[in-house]
Amino acid sequence: MPIIEHEIHINAPIHICFDLARNVDVHTETTAKTKEKAVAGVTTGLMENGDTVTWEAVHLGIKQKLTAKIIAMDRPYHFTDVMVKGASHSFTHTHEFIERDAGTVMKDTFSYKSPFGFLGKMADRLFLERYMRNFIADRAKELKKIAERNQGHIKTS
Repeated sequence: MPIIEHEIHINAPIHICFDLARNVDVHTETTAKTKEKAVAGVTTGLMENGDTVTWEAVHLGIKQKLTAKIIAMDRPYHFTDVMVKGASHSFTHTHEFIERDAGTVMKDTFSYKSPFGFLGKMADRLFLERYMRNFIADRAKELKKIAERNQGHIKTS
């Protein structure tokens, strides 16, 4: 099971970063490359513990849907979402926020299991793990831009 870890320092307060990371509208903005949009569950605004969202997106040239649920939350320090339905066998994504150097370190830990047994493991090695690593890093960079550009002007809650 691949585990992807990514950290980024954001020059914005922890509560801003936390709320941006769980905001459905911001998620849509930060994943524009994959045309993600919320089509069921929470489709706008902030997600809370126990909430679900169904995303429709194009990954690796294939249009697909996945439903994720927030299973743990301690505002503004972390939240965890898991896949409850989708193309992967499973995934768990933990988002952590640490106050540091007059800003926030946002840490993503994403673990997943591909479907299709041996073939899924081969896909991980050949391209899927790199694709997911880049997806998480790109989203973090976009969230950083939003937080730093608008930190004093964002209504997050």
